[in-house]
Amino acid sequence: MKTLRNILFALIVLLVAPLSSFAGKEDVITEHKSVTGNCDQCKNRIENAAYIKGVKFASWDADKQDLTVKYDTTKTNSDLILQSIARAGHDNEKYKATDEDYKKLPKCCKYKTTGKH
Repeated sequence: MKTLRNILFALIVLLVAPLSSFAGKEDVITEHKSVTGNCDQCKNRIENAAYIKGVKFASWDADKQDLTVKYDTTKTNSDLILQSIARAGHDNEKYKATDEDYKKLPKCCKYKTTGKH
């Protein structure tokens, strides 16, 4: 009886364990966000700022002014990601960089004065 119970328990664990690896997949989403910048330095800064806890992927396209971000919704949200990017000096669809943060950008990254946005 005890052996049968152990076998049943082992079977249940073997059947249920693989299902748990799929449980969080619906929590990971991909979104596109408008983020303003100019150059490769901007690209690096924007992507690095986007990589907060829970972000799995971030890629910024300068031509489209578009950030593709993939993140776990149980660990972060788009507001936190966009706030982090604004603190790095880059305006986005929801948050504007403070004058203080914008002034820290290198000259080539001053998107408000170059007219490239």
